[in-house]
Amino acid sequence: MSTLSSSFSPDRTEDFTALMREVRGSGLLERRRRYYAVRIGLNLVAFAAGWVAFFLLGDSWWQLLTAAFLAVMCAQLAFIGHDAGHKQIFRTHRANDLVGNLHGGLVGIGYQWWISKHVRHHANPNHEEDDPDLDIPLLAFSRSQAHTKSGFVRWTTKNQAFLFFPLLLLEGLNLHLAGFRAAMSGELRAPRRELLLLVAHVALYVTAVVLVLSPPLAIAFIAVHQGLWGVYMGCSFAPNHKGMPTVAPGTKLDFLTKQVMTSRNVKGGRVVDFMLGGLNYQIEHHLFPNMPRPNLRHAQVMVRAFCARNGIEYAQCGFMTSMGHVLRHLHEVGAPLRKAA
Repeated sequence: MSTLSSSFSPDRTEDFTALMREVRGSGLLERRRRYYAVRIGLNLVAFAAGWVAFFLLGDSWWQLLTAAFLAVMCAQLAFIGHDAGHKQIFRTHRANDLVGNLHGGLVGIGYQWWISKHVRHHANPNHEEDDPDLDIPLLAFSRSQAHTKSGFVRWTTKNQAFLFFPLLLLEGLNLHLAGFRAAMSGELRAPRRELLLLVAHVALYVTAVVLVLSPPLAIAFIAVHQGLWGVYMGCSFAPNHKGMPTVAPGTKLDFLTKQVMTSRNVKGGRVVDFMLGGLNYQIEHHLFPNMPRPNLRHAQVMVRAFCARNGIEYAQCGFMTSMGHVLRHLHEVGAPLRKAA
């Protein structure tokens, strides 16, 4: 666990300009509309098939398998929303927002809320004050954060490595509620549209579950679906930055250093590419956020070679190793609180 400072490395602005020129010349920033047409089509068909299976099965405990399948598909739909938010699919904001709002409505995520939050994350990854992904009340990602905790939250921080996966079971619910809070706060461009999509999602979802399933099974279905979806989403995002160096308040870093040194890739081939929605190429994604997902694996070859030539540390490991880094980091951050107890 380390913290980056302004004197950590020389300014690499010119290096990034050279890398950008190389990547742009390779055509990797060009849109991949055919890829996304196929991907979106297959996702929607699979998602619809899951709900058809739900209605055909009726009041059966086999529905828990349907819940698990729909959890996977909700994550896949969310990944498309992520790509749309970064303008990876189309060149215009309007076309991307149409896709993003549709997918946000299908899974119950506030698309505008998420964009606002995610833009701030990309601008300040792993920054102890400015990265909203480090602002999770029940957890701490640096020792300075840990020391600000009190009461029940102090207890969760002390034991956060052991509570991490149980807490992820609630992440789906947290994503739903965060969208509602943002829509009702008036801080969004089109809060009524966002709120309408979220209300429609909840109304249709709850109505379907209540009409088809008995009360005990309905509760179990929702718990499995929302819980597994939360774990899936958390395991897709946590390996990317957690356990990597954080950036202390007041620290100024050039774009290349800030993005590469705070990010971690997850290797594993096409299966991992699919399961993590391309987020396993986190370094390349942060350097070129509007690069279409299928181009990231090609860009990785160039970026990794570039980092090797310029003596820039490039973090990459397997999924289980990356989760080990995350849990170890959380355990170390909570250590001072355990000693003080």
